[in-house]
Parts: sequence; C-alpha cells; structure tokens
Amino acid sequence: MNTKTVGNDGENRAAAFLESKGFSIIERNWRTNRGEIDIIAFKNDTLVFIEVKTLPNGTLDMIQRELNYQKRERILKTSKRFLLKHRQYSNSYVRFDVIVIDMPGLEPVYHIENAFSE
Repeated sequence: MNTKTVGNDGENRAAAFLESKGFSIIERNWRTNRGEIDIIAFKNDTLVFIEVKTLPNGTLDMIQRELNYQKRERILKTSKRFLLKHRQYSNSYVRFDVIVIDMPGLEPVYHIENAFSE
C-alpha cells in the first residue's frame, strides 16, 4: 500500500474509534489554502481538532518530529479559520488531540487528548 492509502485507512479507523467513544464527526480533511485538519469532532460541548498519524514503524521521537512547531502552528491557524466560518461552535471548549495508528508499543488506535495547545 502507498502512503496515501495507509493514511486514509488510518483516518477511517480513527474516525470509527472516535464515533465508538461518542464523538460526532463534524468534518474530515477540512482544508484552507494554508493547512488541513484531519478530523474535527464534537462531544459534550467540546470541539476537537484531531491530527491522525499512521506510523506502523514509528517511534515516540518520530511523533515529535512529525508534530513540530510549524505543523502545530498550521493546525492552530487552520482551526481558527474553521471557527470563524462556523460560529455555532464559538462557545465550545476547543481541544487539540492526536491519534496514533499502529505504532509499535502502543494500542492499535492510541488517542492523545490535549496533545498540544496554543
């Protein structure tokens, strides 16, 4: 499988995992000209912006490299654009999570809540 197929499979598994935990999926692959949010979900007055990383050969160091300062800033800016366009979520708590798929040493779907903040 190529990386696009692996990534799409990982995002599908992450979305199914979130739904099984009671989240509603609001958007998938929400894009602006400057960034993309893999999954936007909502549960209990909390809007969650989720980055999905499928890392079958990954390590904790790799996650840190993948979510470097520039990537986190791009996610933060993209999330602000989403909130500007979707004012119905303006009173919601906002959180930034990461879901890691298939990384050795972790559960097959590993959810990191509040992985980073502004």
